Amino acid sequence: MTDSITEPPTPETDAPVKPWTFLTHHAHLLLAIAENPDARVQELADTVGVSPRAALSIIADLVEAGYIRRERVGRRNHYSIERNRPFRHPSTAAHSVDEMIAVFGTFAPVPPGKD
Repeated sequence: MTDSITEPPTPETDAPVKPWTFLTHHAHLLLAIAENPDARVQELADTVGVSPRAALSIIADLVEAGYIRRERVGRRNHYSIERNRPFRHPSTAAHSVDEMIAVFGTFAPVPPGKD
C-alpha cells in the first residue's frame, strides 16, 4: 500500500511533463528588481532565466501598470517598486506587492539552461 501523501502519483505514460511554475516571469522579475534595483537588464534576465529581450518587455509591462518606476542614473537605470500596489487579479487584490516580496524576497540566479 502506498502513502498518497508522501509519494507522487505514478504517471500512466512516458509523456514528458510540462514545465510550469506558480509565479510568472513578471513576478520573478519584480522580485529580482527588489533584490537589486540597480541591476542591468542582462543581470535581471539571467536571474529570472529569460532572454534580455523578454526582460525588457516585462519591465515595460511593469512600468506601464505602475508596479515599478524606472529612473535614468548616468548610463544605467534605477528601478523603484511601488510596494503598496495591489495584485491585479480580483482573488488576490486584497494583497500588495510588498507582501509577495516579504515572502519570496531572496533570489538566487537561475543556472544556465534552467527555467
